[in-house]
Amino acid sequence: MSAVEVRLLGRDEAGVLARVADDVFDGAIDPRWAGEFFADPRHHLAVALLDGVVVGMASALHYVHPDKPPALWVNEVGVSAAQQRQGIGRCLLDALLAHARTLGCHEAWVGTELGNAAARALYASVGGQEATMVVVALPLDAQG
Repeated sequence: MSAVEVRLLGRDEAGVLARVADDVFDGAIDPRWAGEFFADPRHHLAVALLDGVVVGMASALHYVHPDKPPALWVNEVGVSAAQQRQGIGRCLLDALLAHARTLGCHEAWVGTELGNAAARALYASVGGQEATMVVVALPLDAQG
């Protein structure tokens, strides 16, 4: 079996997402949204490749605010069930965090569900410190 390669994708590498294991992303890759994602230099995607197939990914966005230095928001980490518990999630997260440092980000943050023990352990493994917060969904397509 080949070794898993973890790397950050460049702006012209959306085509890498043509071969993705079924359970890495929440849904099918939409070329329209993938194109928009890769066109925005503040969006970042690390992937884990096994024999040319994406078996893991971690996505993030770096941002600035008028009164704060740059930060990285880790949106999602996903690894195919067949490849879990092999350190791939950690390698993906390490790749994003290393990239954030090159961008001058002062911190990174991520949210997860209280019951997601695997994610919480992953984030703790890179020095993450849990904080309590409330997430409020604000639907934009609701009437009223």
